[in-house]
Amino acid sequence: MSGDGGAGMDWIDALEAVPSAVTIGKFDGVHIGHQRIIEQLRALAEPEGLATTVVTFDRNPLEIVRPDRAPLPLVSLPHKVELLRAAGADRVVVVPFTAETAAQPAKEFAERVLLDGLGARVLLVGDDFRFGHRGAGDAAMLRALAEPRGARVESIDDICFADGRRVSSTWIREALELGRVQEANGMLGRRHVLRGDVVRGFQRGRALGFPTANLGAPVEGFVPADGVYAALAHVDAGTFPAAVSIGDNPTFDGVAAKTVEAYLLDVDLDLYDRPISLELVDFVRPMHRFESLDQLIAQMSRDVDRTRELVATATA
Repeated sequence: MSGDGGAGMDWIDALEAVPSAVTIGKFDGVHIGHQRIIEQLRALAEPEGLATTVVTFDRNPLEIVRPDRAPLPLVSLPHKVELLRAAGADRVVVVPFTAETAAQPAKEFAERVLLDGLGARVLLVGDDFRFGHRGAGDAAMLRALAEPRGARVESIDDICFADGRRVSSTWIREALELGRVQEANGMLGRRHVLRGDVVRGFQRGRALGFPTANLGAPVEGFVPADGVYAALAHVDAGTFPAAVSIGDNPTFDGVAAKTVEAYLLDVDLDLYDRPISLELVDFVRPMHRFESLDQLIAQMSRDVDRTRELVATATA
């Protein structure tokens, strides 16, 4: 692959070497630990006039080497690039991870990609960093290859612990799978986001007095546990509080699993075929099956009131 893969994104095979300070990783979610790494990288790069360069992959390498163990990503690749740039990366370089990439010898990857391909002068890696075929390369090998070329390898500080546990993308996924949005948001350093284009649904919400914007598949972002969430909805007309329903709408039969639909408060907009971004603020309640539409409507009214309270508190 070559060319621009999105705003601020370069593919490795289309890149010219530039004197750089480089770090490499999956960076799924670009959480507070990742943000600290980029802060460290900038601190190393700026005094020497180097480009702060983050190398990542177009997918989780487990999708190739152990697809049965590959987790769903927290964010899409374009969103990850946006977040890395916002965190301070001058360049975000994407390596297509294929079977050939997985089979590439560690020495070849370090020389062709990191040192020659990127022009790395400083490499910031963790002491447990592994690269190349079967993870044969480590920080010690990288130092041995870098130093004769006038480059150096620096170690990442082991930072960002909460409750005695290291902040990780895995932990964030676990929190979202349980609906613990605030816990996930704390580790992300921002609100978790779902993005997509609005598509036509069954129009049931409109018939009940709560017209919803249904996100078409695939939804960008890790979809959390079924339930109702308070959110901020960003559309081209502005930003509005929204009650977001995630799940299979158990009160109605024949609804596909894991739909994401948002009721924007105090506004009625035609959003079909337009993009929407949902910042999840907090969990409101789990999904329930209601015995009557009147019960459902009454609960939806309570959901709206609770959403209004939670969003007002979060944005005060």
